[in-house]
Amino acid sequence: MFFTSYEFIGFLILTVILYYLVPKKAQPYCLLVISYLFYLTAGAGCLVYIALITAIAYVSAMAIEHNREKQKRCVRYESFFCVDINNKDENGVPDPAALKEAVKQFKKKQQKIRARMFAAGVVCLLLVLIFAKYLGFLIDNLNGIASVFGRTEPLIANNTLGLIMPMGISFYTLQAIGYLIDVNRENIAAERNFFKFALFISFFPQLVQGPISKFEDLSKTLFASHKFDKQNVIYGMQRILWGFFKKMVIADRILIGVGKIMQDPLQYNGAYVFFGMLLFSLELYTDFSGGIDIAIGTAQMLGITLTENFDRPYFSKSLKEYWRRWHMSMCNWFRTYLFFSVSTAKWMQSFSKFCKRKMSPSIGKNLPIFAASFIVWLATGLWHGASWNYVIWGLLNWAVLMISEILEPSYRKFREKHGFTSSNAWKLFQMIRTFLLISVMNVFDWALSPATLLKSLAGIFTTGNWHIIWDGSFFDLGYTVADMIIIAVGLIIVLTVSLLQTDGHASNVNEIRDRISKLAFGWRYLIWLGLFLAVLLFGTYGIGYDASQFIYNRF
Repeated sequence: MFFTSYEFIGFLILTVILYYLVPKKAQPYCLLVISYLFYLTAGAGCLVYIALITAIAYVSAMAIEHNREKQKRCVRYESFFCVDINNKDENGVPDPAALKEAVKQFKKKQQKIRARMFAAGVVCLLLVLIFAKYLGFLIDNLNGIASVFGRTEPLIANNTLGLIMPMGISFYTLQAIGYLIDVNRENIAAERNFFKFALFISFFPQLVQGPISKFEDLSKTLFASHKFDKQNVIYGMQRILWGFFKKMVIADRILIGVGKIMQDPLQYNGAYVFFGMLLFSLELYTDFSGGIDIAIGTAQMLGITLTENFDRPYFSKSLKEYWRRWHMSMCNWFRTYLFFSVSTAKWMQSFSKFCKRKMSPSIGKNLPIFAASFIVWLATGLWHGASWNYVIWGLLNWAVLMISEILEPSYRKFREKHGFTSSNAWKLFQMIRTFLLISVMNVFDWALSPATLLKSLAGIFTTGNWHIIWDGSFFDLGYTVADMIIIAVGLIIVLTVSLLQTDGHASNVNEIRDRISKLAFGWRYLIWLGLFLAVLLFGTYGIGYDASQFIYNRF
């Protein structure tokens, strides 16, 4: 069930009515049933995966919690019933020093047991994800390696597996792993109510494409009782309408022509690829952020708060800043749970000390950061898709970020020496430069071989067909003059809304809605009616009002 469908609108209306009609204590359980019904529309087989992920994370977290409580009880009372002590007096009372040492060893033993429980839980979660998403990719690569050594028949016939990747499995698996890590680190207590935990994993607005929520953040409103709040419902509907506008009026219309370029960039080469990659970046943002707007708005109608996922990313002046503003929940996940885990690991610290002794203090200091970043970006690339395109995309991001980090002292001196670097013109240049860099790397999101994509990028400089700008050839892609006007006006509206937001507020659409709510009724009515009519009249519709699937659905 796509967000931009008649079915979803009907589903949402029934959900809101039912949610506020049931007793408040039953609201989380009602929402769990609704979430599973929503996921069932993606296929009955998908329920097996989400139920398995939920069960593994729940059992693992509870086992860790139970073990930790057992350890705390024993240590708190220095209970010799928990430890084996040979040094006791005639009354069977252990020697205090021996008891203290025994308790210390007992704690170490329990810590090792919890480490094994945690590792087993994470490995099982990853195995489910690998089986669902990466098994075909692994088999293809194994068959490719075998063919290099002369094998003519595939080792495994990939086309006989018949596996379908469950919708959103990458999102809810990361959410489950993050939860398990937080429990293991004692950042949160394990949720004992299985059904509430199942709701945390399966909450339907975030199933399609995130955001990836932390348990301590989402549980505050997800499990709470909610009275019907007219303001929340109205604000939620407005946020959904804004998402519909970005997705259906802009993103799906851009996709009309960009889709043709993506399918065959060697035919539509040169200038087509250049403008195609720029339009694709705009389509990617309006598509993905539009979906997040719908998710956040849906949750808000139920009184539930989802984390923001965008902070005007195309205003970024560097790639590093861009990744602080784009898909923020994913970036925070990889930074919190993977980067810091790897960079602070004992083996990494030992490697750092070795490099300091054998090479130089500078290398020893920076190498763990570079190595941890490499692992993070390799994982980020693979998380986006089971394809070498995404691996290359991830490593390109890593290379640019690391080169920028190495050259940062030179950049700083350059900025100190030249005053024009603080001007608005220079900032605009940085934004354009960053947008172009991002657009080039986004080409690897196109479902073609890396060799074809590199050849098409090179064609931008070797194919002299820039005449398409003025001779009308660009309209061969399926665009009309009306389409281009609608896209331009739509992007201007999105840009205006972004400019009206206060600096430092991540995608603070609430701020804009607050401003609109203070206007006279006539102006408020015209704004929201105009947005509604824009979606109704200019939205790009598919069969049964199912607009094109959101790009991040497949992740």
